Amino acid sequence: MADVQQQEIERIDRLAKLLDARFRVPGTPIRFGLDSIVGLIPGVGDLAMAAPSAWMIWRGWQLGVRRRGLVRMGVNTGVDLAVGSIPILGDLFDLGFKANLRNAGILRSELGRGGPDRDRGARSGTRAGPRELGQRDPPDRGGAR
Repeated sequence: MADVQQQEIERIDRLAKLLDARFRVPGTPIRFGLDSIVGLIPGVGDLAMAAPSAWMIWRGWQLGVRRRGLVRMGVNTGVDLAVGSIPILGDLFDLGFKANLRNAGILRSELGRGGPDRDRGARSGTRAGPRELGQRDPPDRGGAR
């Protein structure tokens, strides 16, 4: 499982870097990505950039990130979308906030934490489920879900 998860984490890290830190303003430490560039398009730019951010949250859910982590990722994406949609001010905000890099960090720390929830394995829809990854079945906790 660690190998599959590590590959997904690396994939999400690459996407986050592309969206938030792919380019550098010459002569400065300021980095920006496609989110900042596409976000310059009034009305649709920030909305379009919410799609890859939502995909990262969805992948986090599939990989077994706790609800708390998913909520934090959703708040980051929502703040980025809401503030980023304000002309000029939002574009400057996007340069500093970097929601996708924050979300990749949350995902990385959540998946590396271990603990009892890790026994459940990945959620359905991932490329490899708990059995393919050699994990045991989730314990029966009783009650309806």
